Amino acid sequence: MTLKFKTREAVTHIAPYVLGKTLLDLKKEHGLSSIRKLSENENIYGCSPKVKEWFKENGSDLFLYPDGAAVDLSQKVSAFLGVPIEQLVFGNGSDEVIRLLTRAYLNSGDEAIMADVTFPRYQTNVLIEGGTPVIVPLVEGTHDLQGMLDHITQKTKIIFVCNPNNPTGTIVGKKELLHFIENVPPDILVVVDEAYMEYVTTDDYLETLPLLPAFENLIVLRTFSKIYGLAGLRVGFGVMNEEIAGQLRKVKDVFNVNTVAQKSAIIALEDQAFIRECTHKNEQGRHDLEREFDRLGLSYFPSQSNFIMVDTGLNGDMVSYELVKRGLVVRSGTLLGYPTTVRVTIGTEEDNKRFVGALEAILNNEGVN
Repeated sequence: MTLKFKTREAVTHIAPYVLGKTLLDLKKEHGLSSIRKLSENENIYGCSPKVKEWFKENGSDLFLYPDGAAVDLSQKVSAFLGVPIEQLVFGNGSDEVIRLLTRAYLNSGDEAIMADVTFPRYQTNVLIEGGTPVIVPLVEGTHDLQGMLDHITQKTKIIFVCNPNNPTGTIVGKKELLHFIENVPPDILVVVDEAYMEYVTTDDYLETLPLLPAFENLIVLRTFSKIYGLAGLRVGFGVMNEEIAGQLRKVKDVFNVNTVAQKSAIIALEDQAFIRECTHKNEQGRHDLEREFDRLGLSYFPSQSNFIMVDTGLNGDMVSYELVKRGLVVRSGTLLGYPTTVRVTIGTEEDNKRFVGALEAILNNEGVN
């Protein structure tokens, strides 16, 4: 049947986000009793035990609408980061803050600059608003900041920099990023997505929040989905100039962050000991995997996140399929622009050993159909 009404032209060019099969489906398909998910960059250690404890005793007021202004959460984040409450905008994950930015600031035909292999929701939201994504290739898995500056035109309205970058895990250097921010015209929004910043351990990482008073066009994105382990609750936020924040509040849904998400984020933020522990364990796991990849002669991007993209030299789809058969779910690099890679979430010591053992067997063609 042919429908008589048409989808907006901009929407027809958007591909839906590709979701993986559920763990239950994978278990049934491969006859597995257990399976380990290492494909979505989630915190393998979960969330703070204090959040879990709160869940056991609360929930009686869920018939009430959530606080649309997220006052308690705003106060907690404001105090923790040392930024004014007026500069905070919360969303249903930082995905929503990206959507609010394109909704508020992009007109049809406006341009937004981004890397060719990065978080795909930048491009999707630009297209939804009728904007034009301007794609700048990564250089060895890292943002080409000079290339981005070179692509600025009179139509440029937004530039996205994912730091650390998803899916490569790389960062841009401190001096390079500062130089970039200083050289973007003040009428263009610079969105620095720091979803994975809590995993960074190098000194060559730029603290962007202190730059906000000097650069009114700078927007910093953060999330509770990654190291805080609250991906299932969907709460993220942006820190920005008060005027920009005010415009975003005009176009956001009123009750966009639910009550449980707000309260859980507050509790999770208070447990910084858990966050430090996760950072430490992740760094150890990252070094362990890097040593094993070096031993196997495999190249990989230098990650500062909780995942690593490794070049297997084989078809990424095949490798990921063979790993699933062995009870390990990773993300193939085929749809991410690197067809011979897989991206693996850094797991526990046991997870990492299991992954390396399975990968080595596949590289040696053991049990590969």
